[in-house]
Amino acid sequence: MLARRRFRPAFMPGVAALAGIALTVSLGNWQTHRAEEKLARGHSLDDAARRVERALPSSPVEVRDYEFARVSARGEYSARYTVLLDNKVLHGTPGYQVLAPLKLAGGERYVLVNRGWVAAGTRRDILPEIRTPAGMVTVEGIAVVPSSHIFELDTKTEEGIVWQNLVLARYAKWSGLKLQPVVLQQTSDTADGLLRVWTRPDTGADKHRGYAFQWYSLATAILISYVAFSFKRTA
Repeated sequence: MLARRRFRPAFMPGVAALAGIALTVSLGNWQTHRAEEKLARGHSLDDAARRVERALPSSPVEVRDYEFARVSARGEYSARYTVLLDNKVLHGTPGYQVLAPLKLAGGERYVLVNRGWVAAGTRRDILPEIRTPAGMVTVEGIAVVPSSHIFELDTKTEEGIVWQNLVLARYAKWSGLKLQPVVLQQTSDTADGLLRVWTRPDTGADKHRGYAFQWYSLATAILISYVAFSFKRTA
C-alpha cells in the first residue's frame, strides 16, 4: 500500500502543524514547570518545618529570610481591618478565610495573619461573626508570600470586607498599614472557633503533570496526522 504513496508534504499544512506542535509543547512545558514549582515549594516547606521557630520582629524583614519559615509573632490585632477571602471550600462546605493585621510589639509595623476558615451562612448577605482575641497575643505559624500575579475576570474584586483574592500591596494600600512582606498562616490555637486546615503548596503537582501529558499527546497526534496526510497516492 505504501509502495503506491510518496511523502509529499504541503507547505501551508506544514506551517500549521509546526505552529500547533510548538504551541502544545510550550503549554506542556509550562504545566511541567508548574508541577516542579509546586514540588519545590513543598520541599521548602518541609525544610522550614525542621528549623527552629523564629520570632518575627517589628523591623522590616526580607522575604527570602522568612518565606516558609516557622515563625511566632507577638502583638495586638486590629480587628477593624479584618477581611474575608471568599470562595474557600473546606470538606465540601463553602466559607471564608479570615485575615487580620497584627500590630507587632515594639514598633508600628503589622503582619497580616491568615487566622483560619469559617463557614458561610445560608444567606450570603449575612456574614459570620468573627471573634478576635483582645490584648497582647502570640501567634505561631508559617510565613508565606501570596502571589501578586492573579488572573481576575472582574475588576471588582472587593466588596466591603469580602475579597475574592489577596494581593498584599492592594491590602496595604486599602488599609494604609505598614506591613511585613509575608503573611502568617496561623497554626496555633487561640480558641477563636476558626479551623486551620492548610493545603500543602505541592498539592496539585499530579494535576499539572496530567495536563502536561495531554498537551504532549496532542503535539504527538498533530505530528502523526501531518505525516500520515503527507503521503500522497501516486498514479
